[in-house]
Amino acid sequence: MQSLPEDRSLILPPHGTTVTAEDLRVRLVLASDFDGVMEVDAGAVESVGQAVLQLLVAAKVEADAQGQSFAICNPSPAFVDRVAACGLAPAIGLSVEKDILS
Repeated sequence: MQSLPEDRSLILPPHGTTVTAEDLRVRLVLASDFDGVMEVDAGAVESVGQAVLQLLVAAKVEADAQGQSFAICNPSPAFVDRVAACGLAPAIGLSVEKDILS
């Protein structure tokens, strides 16, 4: 029986709140156990709170320390706006200019 590759995709919920942060924390920890790129899809985000942003910053720091790549993929305009307003784009590896124009 052939095993399927691990699905490491992390998709942020439309509303990233303190309540949803615990599930995200668990998924980020599990994803960090694998080699390669840790990709977080932020395409469906309509609002993102402080707890989720803290987790993303921590995940990026941890990925960097472990020599892993960390990427925010498909960021929604709401996600980009919130991250930029908080001054966290560099901390999570988000290129605001590129992502706003694309």
